[in-house]
Amino acid sequence: MTQPPHDEQTASSPQELHEQVEETRQSLGRTVEALAAQTDVRAKAQEKAAEVRQQAAVKAGQLKTKAAEAAHQVQDRLPDSVKEKAAGVAEQARAGTSRAGHLLQEKAPEPVRQKAAQGARAARDNRTVLLAAGVGAALVWLACRRGKA
Repeated sequence: MTQPPHDEQTASSPQELHEQVEETRQSLGRTVEALAAQTDVRAKAQEKAAEVRQQAAVKAGQLKTKAAEAAHQVQDRLPDSVKEKAAGVAEQARAGTSRAGHLLQEKAPEPVRQKAAQGARAARDNRTVLLAAGVGAALVWLACRRGKA
């Protein structure tokens, strides 16, 4: 057996010795748990991945909000005639998309249908951005058309 350090007192009774052993055992257990937590690479990687996912979701939300604000600002600046033409173009696009969707469902193989469904979901989820892009494209088209006339 080893001798206790000189600065520690030895136990004066078996009960006291038992208490010291139990305290040392608990302290050692806490130390081992702390060391195990520090070396758990998988848990740390999962925590970091969750943190990055949360940051990405926050950033995506911010970008979506900024895009919606920009789209509203562009729409507010447009003359009524352009807004009406853009609405007509959007309606034609919706009708064409609907016809294309029905044709796709009838003729396309299953993997193509699945990818098309994913694209449609993405378009529905990002309507504001797509609308802003459509309005921007309509403005460019009208500006080019006016320049030729």
